[in-house]
Amino acid sequence: MKVLVVGKGGRESAIVWKLDQSEEKFEIFTAPGNPFTARYAQNIPIKENDVRALIDFALKEGIDLIFPGGETSIGLGIADEGERRGIKVLAPKRDAARLETSKIWAKSFAKKYRIPTADFEVFTDEEFDDAVEYVKGQTYPIVIKADGLAGGKGVVIANSVGEAINTLDQFMNRRKFGEASRRVVIEKFLKGEEASVFAVADGYRWKVFAYARDYKRLLDGDRGPNTGGMGSISPVILDRTTRSLIEENVVKRTFEGLAKEGLPYKGFLYFGLMLTENGPFLLEYNVRLGDPETQAILPILDYDFGRLILSAAVGKLEIDLIKKCNRFSCCVVAASRGYPENPITGFPITGIEEAERIADVVFLAGVKEKDGQLLTDGGRVLSVVATGDSLEEARRRTYEGLSRIHFEGMHYRRDVGM
Repeated sequence: MKVLVVGKGGRESAIVWKLDQSEEKFEIFTAPGNPFTARYAQNIPIKENDVRALIDFALKEGIDLIFPGGETSIGLGIADEGERRGIKVLAPKRDAARLETSKIWAKSFAKKYRIPTADFEVFTDEEFDDAVEYVKGQTYPIVIKADGLAGGKGVVIANSVGEAINTLDQFMNRRKFGEASRRVVIEKFLKGEEASVFAVADGYRWKVFAYARDYKRLLDGDRGPNTGGMGSISPVILDRTTRSLIEENVVKRTFEGLAKEGLPYKGFLYFGLMLTENGPFLLEYNVRLGDPETQAILPILDYDFGRLILSAAVGKLEIDLIKKCNRFSCCVVAASRGYPENPITGFPITGIEEAERIADVVFLAGVKEKDGQLLTDGGRVLSVVATGDSLEEARRRTYEGLSRIHFEGMHYRRDVGM
């Protein structure tokens, strides 16, 4: 069984690592991959956004399943193209992927199907002046989101009118994220604790299989700019009532809504939630596994993840495979100086082998290899992950392992799991 994992980050490192442990005995390829995935797979120099080349390679190599890690190829319609050319792809088609590729579409969908979400208004760049007048009349903080894909950086929590207007100018006039920020969603700020919920679906059935928490802000105490994610823990322990509200009011209504829209969903679906005093509210969807949540979730799954994805891909989801996690995990991301705006890279990385003797695994992301030396090559460089019988044990081992790793400008949060 040949599988092609699309991506090069920490998430894809974790996916390849977990698939290598499967009893299905996959022959794994990664496009484009990184030095970590090269331990378990054959890296193929094809970019994530080159959907045609990915499908061409899959046909030539006899790939049985394409597993996109990130949103880029999914948003470009790799599942549509795969179906057209006879290749199985574990991902939703382009129209269903609008849950992530358009914040406006997702918010309207949630409103239509009575999925609890924050009150919101939508503005285009032609309505910039109207947007400015609107934010002048709001109670702060408020949340401003770019409509399209922005690498996890298109969300700003504005704490004042001035900050809100500056964000609107950056997004709508200066096109900070290109076409993605030509339109914006402005929504009410919700108070509570965040949770990440993950479901897997086969086009007909679905099942929640993991709860996690992502640490989005750059600095300790949830300060600084939003990032793609600075760490994660799993599972998040929730009472039965909260889990029931999540699955009934958010997850079930989402899949039922997709079915009513004629958009059967295959693959993984992430629900970013705020657990408020009035119950769980939807913050956002991702139409794939999260990063860095995947790095925290996969090490504590005690069933065959490879078998699970195969069953979903062929439309026969083996729901009975999914079991409750009995261990805890903590993942902390080490980032480059200047991340998320202007990461400074190209520095040697040391201490990974020593870290792996303490923690469970070090998943590489923004890393390249030159003359046998690992060098930083991106904003989020690597993720250190440890597991334990308690969150405290997992957290202790993660940070002890992380303390052995060094590169110039290395930055990480010290409060993940606290």
